[in-house]
Amino acid sequence: MSKHRRAGTGAGPASRPRARTPERGRRRRGAAGRPPRALVLVATAGLLLFGVGWVHALYERPGAPVPPAGSDARPKAHAAAPEHAARGGRRPDALQGLPAAALSESTRARIPAEARQLVLVTGKAKDSSESTAALYTRPAPGADWVRAAQWPARNGAKGWSTGREYGDLTSPQGVFSLSDAGGLLPAPPGTKLPYDRDSGFVASGRGVNGESLDGSFDYVVAIDYNRRQGVSPLDPVMPDGEGRGGNIWLHVDHDGPSQGCVGLPKAAMKQLLQTLDPAAHPVVVMGPSGF
Repeated sequence: MSKHRRAGTGAGPASRPRARTPERGRRRRGAAGRPPRALVLVATAGLLLFGVGWVHALYERPGAPVPPAGSDARPKAHAAAPEHAARGGRRPDALQGLPAAALSESTRARIPAEARQLVLVTGKAKDSSESTAALYTRPAPGADWVRAAQWPARNGAKGWSTGREYGDLTSPQGVFSLSDAGGLLPAPPGTKLPYDRDSGFVASGRGVNGESLDGSFDYVVAIDYNRRQGVSPLDPVMPDGEGRGGNIWLHVDHDGPSQGCVGLPKAAMKQLLQTLDPAAHPVVVMGPSGF
């Protein structure tokens, strides 16, 4: 039996069907022809949710295409932090362009911040007279060092020491400034360090291995070890006492170990004199590998 109410079963005249007017008929036909507004809104929202879920599922699958970035897809502040830290401070490795095996962190820390020129003398071993010298420069304090040249070198016949004594045939290891130069020959064109040309730059006797010392002091750069700065390398005063020895120089190699100086090829000495500039606060860092 139908659940719908049958026409004419109600009591009284109110239960009889009313006569239809054209306007009322149109209202009923319109209501029947269109779905309710609430139903439209619900259906639309459902379609939107389905579409979003479908796109999410598409891009979540392995190998799926990467969704396009929105107009506000800007880098987050924390993403730029590592790059900013690298620009603003020291690099994590703290090498700043210097070879890792040549220097310890404690020695690198002793290099003056204002130095922009550096001569690195790396000994083959603690007790060896064989070494390598390299010239490094940098455009500004704190910038990375860049190697400009490299040469073979010689140091003290008995290697290196931190507590050098006069006549022990070792070279002092450490970080020293370079402030004065001189030699038997005229200063090369472009020399900026104070240069003392003097006939006193002549080595007497013979080398440790009996080799000739002729021309050894044609060009010299004084290493500021136990000496006064601002005077000729020939100055005999030793502020820390004669027991520590003095007159430790970069000079022309004489094909043999030294008594404490560092010998370089003549062309290298000439290049250093044409490069080293007091305004760049040049230093020499010297010692056995890894000191």
